[in-house]
Amino acid sequence: MIRSRIHGTGRALPARILTNDELARTVDTSDEWIRERTGIRERRILDAGLAASDLAAEAARNACEAAGWDPATLDCIIVATVTPDSPLPSTAVRVQQKLGVGAGCAAFDLTAACAGFVYGLSIADSFIRTRQFKRVCVVGVEILSRIVDWRDRNTCVLFGDGAGAVALGQGDVARGRDDRGLHSTHIHADPTGIDHLHIPAGGSAKPASADTVAGGEHFVRMNGRQVYAGAVRNISAACEEALRANELTAADIDHVVAHQANVRILEGVAERCGLSLDKFYLNLERFGNTSSASVPIALDEAARAGRFKEGDRLLLCAMGAGFAYGSAYLRW
Repeated sequence: MIRSRIHGTGRALPARILTNDELARTVDTSDEWIRERTGIRERRILDAGLAASDLAAEAARNACEAAGWDPATLDCIIVATVTPDSPLPSTAVRVQQKLGVGAGCAAFDLTAACAGFVYGLSIADSFIRTRQFKRVCVVGVEILSRIVDWRDRNTCVLFGDGAGAVALGQGDVARGRDDRGLHSTHIHADPTGIDHLHIPAGGSAKPASADTVAGGEHFVRMNGRQVYAGAVRNISAACEEALRANELTAADIDHVVAHQANVRILEGVAERCGLSLDKFYLNLERFGNTSSASVPIALDEAARAGRFKEGDRLLLCAMGAGFAYGSAYLRW
Protein backbone atom coordinates (compact mmCIF):
# COMPACT_ATOMS: atom_id res chain seq x y z
CA MET A 1 0.00 0.00 0.00
CA ILE A 2 1.26 3.45 -0.92
CA ARG A 3 1.06 5.94 1.93
CA SER A 4 0.99 9.65 1.14
CA ARG A 5 3.50 11.89 2.86
CA ILE A 6 4.06 15.62 3.32
CA HIS A 7 7.29 16.40 1.51
CA GLY A 8 7.19 20.18 2.00
CA THR A 9 5.17 22.98 3.57
CA GLY A 10 4.77 26.65 2.73
CA ARG A 11 2.84 29.76 3.69
CA ALA A 12 2.20 33.30 2.47
CA LEU A 13 0.99 36.17 4.63
CA PRO A 14 0.24 39.82 3.80
CA ALA A 15 2.64 42.40 5.17
CA ARG A 16 -0.12 44.63 6.54
CA ILE A 17 -0.80 44.02 10.25
CA LEU A 18 -4.08 45.19 11.80
CA THR A 19 -3.90 45.32 15.60
CA ASN A 20 -6.71 45.24 18.12
CA ASP A 21 -5.94 48.81 19.10
CA GLU A 22 -6.43 49.93 15.50
CA LEU A 23 -9.79 48.14 15.35
CA ALA A 24 -10.83 49.86 18.57
CA ARG A 25 -10.64 53.20 16.76
CA THR A 26 -13.44 52.21 14.36
CA VAL A 27 -15.67 49.78 16.31
CA ASP A 28 -16.80 49.55 19.91
CA THR A 29 -14.16 47.17 21.21
CA SER A 30 -10.77 47.08 22.91
CA ASP A 31 -7.59 45.07 22.87
CA GLU A 32 -8.47 43.61 26.27
CA TRP A 33 -12.02 42.63 25.18
CA ILE A 34 -10.76 40.82 22.06
CA ARG A 35 -7.85 39.07 23.78
CA GLU A 36 -9.95 37.82 26.68
CA ARG A 37 -12.62 36.33 24.41
CA THR A 38 -10.51 35.02 21.54
CA GLY A 39 -6.78 35.15 22.30
CA ILE A 40 -6.21 37.29 19.18
CA ARG A 41 -3.98 40.38 19.22
CA GLU A 42 -3.57 41.10 15.50
CA ARG A 43 -4.32 39.79 12.03
CA ARG A 44 -3.01 40.27 8.45
CA ILE A 45 -4.86 42.18 5.74
CA LEU A 46 -4.15 41.78 2.02
CA ASP A 47 -3.47 44.90 -0.01
CA ALA A 48 -6.02 46.04 -2.57
CA GLY A 49 -5.16 44.83 -6.06
CA LEU A 50 -4.12 41.37 -4.84
CA ALA A 51 -6.35 38.32 -4.61
CA ALA A 52 -6.53 34.83 -3.12
CA SER A 53 -4.62 33.28 -6.03
CA ASP A 54 -1.63 35.55 -5.38
CA LEU A 55 -1.19 34.31 -1.80
CA ALA A 56 -2.09 30.74 -2.76
CA ALA A 57 0.52 30.63 -5.53
CA GLU A 58 3.21 31.96 -3.19
CA ALA A 59 2.39 29.40 -0.50
CA ALA A 60 2.31 26.59 -3.08
CA ARG A 61 5.64 27.68 -4.55
CA ASN A 62 7.20 27.70 -1.08
CA ALA A 63 5.84 24.22 -0.34
CA CYS A 64 7.22 22.86 -3.61
CA GLU A 65 10.59 24.48 -2.94
CA ALA A 66 10.70 22.88 0.53
CA ALA A 67 9.94 19.52 -1.09
CA GLY A 68 12.59 20.01 -3.77
CA TRP A 69 9.92 19.87 -6.46
CA ASP A 70 9.62 21.89 -9.64
CA PRO A 71 5.98 23.13 -9.59
CA ALA A 72 5.76 22.05 -13.24
CA THR A 73 5.86 18.42 -12.03
CA LEU A 74 2.61 18.74 -10.03
CA ASP A 75 -0.17 16.35 -11.05
CA CYS A 76 -2.93 18.12 -9.13
CA ILE A 77 -3.60 21.41 -7.34
CA ILE A 78 -6.40 21.56 -4.77
CA VAL A 79 -7.36 24.96 -3.35
CA ALA A 80 -9.62 25.12 -0.31
CA THR A 81 -11.25 28.54 -0.02
CA VAL A 82 -14.49 30.42 0.57
CA THR A 83 -12.98 33.59 -0.87
CA PRO A 84 -12.04 32.68 -4.46
CA ASP A 85 -10.81 35.28 -6.93
CA SER A 86 -14.13 34.91 -8.76
CA PRO A 87 -16.98 32.38 -9.06
CA LEU A 88 -15.29 30.91 -12.12
CA PRO A 89 -12.81 29.78 -13.22
CA SER A 90 -11.47 28.13 -10.10
CA THR A 91 -8.78 29.82 -8.04
CA ALA A 92 -6.79 26.60 -8.42
CA VAL A 93 -6.54 27.14 -12.19
CA ARG A 94 -5.27 30.67 -11.56
CA VAL A 95 -2.69 29.23 -9.16
CA GLN A 96 -1.72 26.71 -11.82
CA GLN A 97 -1.14 29.56 -14.27
CA LYS A 98 0.87 31.63 -11.78
CA LEU A 99 3.07 28.63 -10.96
CA GLY A 100 3.74 28.03 -14.64
CA VAL A 101 2.19 24.56 -14.57
CA GLY A 102 1.10 23.46 -18.02
CA ALA A 103 -1.94 21.58 -19.31
CA GLY A 104 -2.40 18.09 -17.93
CA CYS A 105 -2.38 19.04 -14.24
CA ALA A 106 -5.74 18.73 -12.49
CA ALA A 107 -6.82 21.86 -10.63
CA PHE A 108 -9.99 22.52 -8.65
CA ASP A 109 -11.39 24.38 -5.64
CA LEU A 110 -13.32 22.96 -2.72
CA THR A 111 -15.49 24.71 -0.15
CA ALA A 112 -15.58 23.41 3.40
CA ALA A 113 -14.80 26.72 5.13
CA CYS A 114 -12.40 26.34 8.07
CA ALA A 115 -12.25 22.56 7.55
CA GLY A 116 -11.29 23.03 3.90
CA PHE A 117 -7.64 22.13 4.24
CA VAL A 118 -8.38 18.90 6.12
CA TYR A 119 -10.95 18.01 3.45
CA GLY A 120 -8.40 18.77 0.72
CA LEU A 121 -5.77 16.68 2.48
CA SER A 122 -8.19 13.75 2.65
CA ILE A 123 -8.97 14.00 -1.07
CA ALA A 124 -5.30 14.32 -2.02
CA ASP A 125 -4.44 11.35 0.18
CA SER A 126 -7.00 9.23 -1.69
CA PHE A 127 -5.58 10.30 -5.05
CA ILE A 128 -2.08 9.27 -4.01
CA ARG A 129 -3.07 6.01 -2.31
CA THR A 130 -4.92 4.90 -5.44
CA ARG A 131 -1.98 6.00 -7.62
CA GLN A 132 -4.05 8.43 -9.67
CA PHE A 133 -1.55 11.21 -8.88
CA LYS A 134 1.99 11.24 -7.52
CA ARG A 135 2.41 14.89 -6.59
CA VAL A 136 -0.44 16.99 -5.21
CA CYS A 137 -0.31 20.50 -3.78
CA VAL A 138 -3.05 21.23 -1.26
CA VAL A 139 -3.57 24.91 -0.49
CA GLY A 140 -5.78 26.65 2.04
CA VAL A 141 -6.24 30.35 1.30
CA GLU A 142 -8.62 33.03 2.52
CA ILE A 143 -9.02 36.77 2.05
CA LEU A 144 -11.61 37.12 4.78
CA SER A 145 -11.07 40.86 5.10
CA ARG A 146 -13.17 41.16 1.93
CA ILE A 147 -16.24 39.38 3.35
CA VAL A 148 -16.51 40.75 6.90
CA ASP A 149 -18.53 43.75 7.99
CA TRP A 150 -15.98 46.05 9.57
CA ARG A 151 -18.76 47.66 11.63
CA ASP A 152 -19.66 44.36 13.34
CA ARG A 153 -17.36 43.82 16.31
CA ASN A 154 -18.59 40.25 16.77
CA THR A 155 -17.05 39.14 13.48
CA CYS A 156 -14.53 41.70 12.24
CA VAL A 157 -12.21 41.14 15.21
CA LEU A 158 -11.86 37.43 14.43
CA PHE A 159 -10.69 37.09 10.87
CA GLY A 160 -7.50 37.61 8.89
CA ASP A 161 -5.96 36.83 5.50
CA GLY A 162 -3.35 34.24 4.59
CA ALA A 163 -2.43 31.05 2.76
CA GLY A 164 -0.73 27.79 3.62
CA ALA A 165 0.15 24.76 1.52
CA VAL A 166 1.63 21.28 1.58
CA ALA A 167 3.34 19.29 -1.14
CA LEU A 168 1.87 15.81 -0.74
CA GLY A 169 3.48 12.89 -2.50
CA GLN A 170 4.13 9.20 -2.28
CA GLY A 171 5.97 7.82 0.69
CA ASP A 172 7.53 4.41 1.07
CA VAL A 173 5.43 1.28 0.85
CA ALA A 174 3.72 0.91 4.22
CA ARG A 175 4.97 -2.41 5.55
CA GLY A 176 5.81 -1.32 9.06
CA ARG A 177 9.40 -0.49 8.15
CA ASP A 178 8.65 3.17 7.57
CA ASP A 179 5.40 4.50 8.95
CA ARG A 180 5.96 8.17 8.20
CA GLY A 181 3.11 9.89 6.40
CA LEU A 182 -0.66 10.11 6.57
CA HIS A 183 -2.24 7.19 8.39
CA SER A 184 -5.86 8.29 8.29
CA THR A 185 -8.21 11.19 7.55
CA HIS A 186 -11.75 11.65 8.84
CA ILE A 187 -14.15 14.18 7.32
CA HIS A 188 -17.79 14.84 8.22
CA ALA A 189 -20.46 17.53 8.32
CA ASP A 190 -23.13 18.46 10.86
CA PRO A 191 -25.95 20.30 9.01
CA THR A 192 -27.49 21.57 12.25
CA GLY A 193 -24.93 24.36 11.98
CA ILE A 194 -25.97 25.65 8.56
CA ASP A 195 -27.61 28.84 9.83
CA HIS A 196 -25.12 29.60 12.58
CA LEU A 197 -22.22 30.63 10.32
CA HIS A 198 -23.11 31.75 6.82
CA ILE A 199 -23.26 34.45 4.16
CA PRO A 200 -26.95 34.99 3.32
CA ALA A 201 -26.68 36.20 -0.28
CA GLY A 202 -24.55 35.97 -3.38
CA GLY A 203 -25.45 32.49 -4.58
CA SER A 204 -28.22 30.97 -6.67
CA ALA A 205 -30.66 30.91 -3.74
CA LYS A 206 -30.35 34.67 -3.25
CA PRO A 207 -28.48 36.33 -6.12
CA ALA A 208 -26.73 39.63 -5.62
CA SER A 209 -28.96 42.67 -5.96
CA ALA A 210 -29.07 46.26 -4.81
CA ASP A 211 -31.18 45.14 -1.86
CA THR A 212 -28.79 42.38 -0.73
CA VAL A 213 -25.84 44.74 -0.95
CA ALA A 214 -27.66 47.47 0.97
CA GLY A 215 -28.68 44.91 3.60
CA GLY A 216 -25.12 43.72 4.16
CA GLU A 217 -26.09 40.20 3.15
CA HIS A 218 -22.75 39.48 1.49
CA PHE A 219 -20.90 39.60 4.80
CA VAL A 220 -20.27 36.75 7.24
CA ARG A 221 -22.94 36.30 9.88
CA MET A 222 -22.31 34.21 12.95
CA ASN A 223 -24.07 32.94 16.04
CA GLY A 224 -21.01 32.82 18.27
CA ARG A 225 -22.39 30.64 21.07
CA GLN A 226 -23.67 27.98 18.70
CA VAL A 227 -20.43 27.96 16.70
CA TYR A 228 -18.40 27.59 19.90
CA ALA A 229 -20.52 24.66 21.10
CA GLY A 230 -20.47 23.00 17.68
CA ALA A 231 -16.73 23.44 17.32
CA VAL A 232 -15.87 21.89 20.67
CA ARG A 233 -18.28 19.01 20.11
CA ASN A 234 -17.35 18.19 16.52
CA ILE A 235 -13.60 18.82 16.63
CA SER A 236 -13.41 16.64 19.73
CA ALA A 237 -15.39 13.89 17.98
CA ALA A 238 -13.05 14.02 14.98
CA CYS A 239 -9.96 13.85 17.18
CA GLU A 240 -11.34 10.91 19.14
CA GLU A 241 -12.17 9.14 15.87
CA ALA A 242 -8.61 9.54 14.64
CA LEU A 243 -7.26 8.18 17.92
CA ARG A 244 -9.55 5.15 17.80
CA ALA A 245 -8.79 4.44 14.14
CA ASN A 246 -5.08 4.31 14.88
CA GLU A 247 -5.38 2.58 18.28
CA LEU A 248 -3.84 5.53 20.09
CA THR A 249 -4.52 7.47 23.25
CA ALA A 250 -4.23 11.21 23.78
CA ALA A 251 -0.93 10.60 25.54
CA ASP A 252 0.54 9.13 22.34
CA ILE A 253 0.12 12.39 20.40
CA ASP A 254 3.17 14.65 20.23
CA HIS A 255 1.62 17.68 18.52
CA VAL A 256 -1.85 18.99 17.70
CA VAL A 257 -2.19 21.39 14.76
CA ALA A 258 -5.74 22.66 15.03
CA HIS A 259 -7.81 25.28 13.28
CA GLN A 260 -6.88 28.61 14.86
CA ALA A 261 -10.28 30.12 15.58
CA ASN A 262 -10.51 30.87 19.27
CA VAL A 263 -8.29 29.81 22.13
CA ARG A 264 -11.36 28.96 24.23
CA ILE A 265 -12.48 26.43 21.61
CA LEU A 266 -9.08 24.76 21.70
CA GLU A 267 -9.13 24.70 25.50
CA GLY A 268 -12.51 22.96 25.32
CA VAL A 269 -11.25 20.40 22.81
CA ALA A 270 -8.13 19.73 24.88
CA GLU A 271 -10.19 19.15 28.02
CA ARG A 272 -12.77 16.92 26.33
CA CYS A 273 -10.16 14.76 24.56
CA GLY A 274 -7.69 14.58 27.43
CA LEU A 275 -5.03 16.37 25.40
CA SER A 276 -2.57 18.74 27.00
CA LEU A 277 -2.98 22.28 25.66
CA ASP A 278 0.83 22.43 25.62
CA LYS A 279 0.74 20.04 22.66
CA PHE A 280 -1.30 22.51 20.56
CA TYR A 281 0.66 24.77 18.26
CA LEU A 282 -0.91 28.21 18.61
CA ASN A 283 -0.43 31.24 16.37
CA LEU A 284 -3.92 32.77 16.34
CA GLU A 285 -2.60 35.57 18.56
CA ARG A 286 -0.70 36.90 15.52
CA PHE A 287 -2.88 35.84 12.60
CA GLY A 288 -6.45 35.48 13.89
CA ASN A 289 -8.84 33.08 12.18
CA THR A 290 -7.71 32.50 8.59
CA SER A 291 -10.30 29.75 8.00
CA SER A 292 -9.03 27.06 5.59
CA ALA A 293 -5.54 28.59 5.69
CA SER A 294 -5.05 28.30 9.43
CA VAL A 295 -4.00 24.63 9.72
CA PRO A 296 -1.42 24.72 6.88
CA ILE A 297 -0.03 28.09 8.04
CA ALA A 298 0.46 26.68 11.54
CA LEU A 299 1.88 23.45 10.13
CA ASP A 300 4.45 25.31 8.05
CA GLU A 301 5.40 27.71 10.82
CA ALA A 302 5.91 24.90 13.32
CA ALA A 303 7.83 22.75 10.83
CA ARG A 304 10.21 25.55 9.87
CA ALA A 305 10.74 26.40 13.53
CA GLY A 306 11.95 22.84 14.09
CA ARG A 307 9.06 21.87 16.35
CA PHE A 308 8.61 18.46 14.71
CA LYS A 309 11.17 15.68 14.67
CA GLU A 310 11.08 12.62 12.46
CA GLY A 311 8.53 10.09 13.65
CA ASP A 312 6.50 12.55 15.74
CA ARG A 313 2.79 11.82 15.92
CA LEU A 314 0.67 14.73 14.67
CA LEU A 315 -3.06 15.24 14.98
CA LEU A 316 -4.68 17.80 12.66
CA CYS A 317 -8.24 18.98 13.25
CA ALA A 318 -10.69 21.70 12.21
CA MET A 319 -14.34 22.75 11.96
CA GLY A 320 -16.01 25.39 9.85
CA ALA A 321 -19.33 26.55 8.44
CA GLY A 322 -21.76 23.82 7.63
CA PHE A 323 -20.61 22.53 10.21
CA ALA A 324 -17.94 20.77 8.14
CA TYR A 325 -15.30 19.17 10.35
CA GLY A 326 -12.52 16.64 10.26
CA SER A 327 -9.18 15.35 11.46
CA ALA A 328 -6.04 13.66 10.19
CA TYR A 329 -3.36 11.61 11.89
CA LEU A 330 0.17 11.41 10.52
CA ARG A 331 3.74 10.52 11.42
CA TRP A 332 6.15 13.30 10.55
